[in-house]
Amino acid sequence: MSDESARRGATPSAEAITSYLASSGLKPRVEQAEVLARWAELVGPQIAQVTTPESITPDGLLRVQVATAQWANELHLMTPTILARINAGKQGRINGIRWLAGSSGGAAADSQQRQVSWRKNR
Repeated sequence: MSDESARRGATPSAEAITSYLASSGLKPRVEQAEVLARWAELVGPQIAQVTTPESITPDGLLRVQVATAQWANELHLMTPTILARINAGKQGRINGIRWLAGSSGGAAADSQQRQVSWRKNR
């Protein structure tokens, strides 16, 4: 430990983690992951009841499982509004949403899944 760091004292954990995330380039991915944890709060109870966020690609594509194709179509139309809510104050955190209609119950369900996708600027 250098003399200067001994004089400053220990770095608070939150500050050290924030600094590490910024310097490692992981901060954007952590902010993206926050969307999964806060999904119900971000989209509201009605949408949260019929959806399950599954994953986010590094370039910001959010994959969301939807109960039915009808809901997937409705949510596809609402995507710009939902993206605005998700990204409020965090520009570009999520760039697009792929709505996956049907249950996620294995290979049979996967082969019958209907994908509805919307991407900003595409």
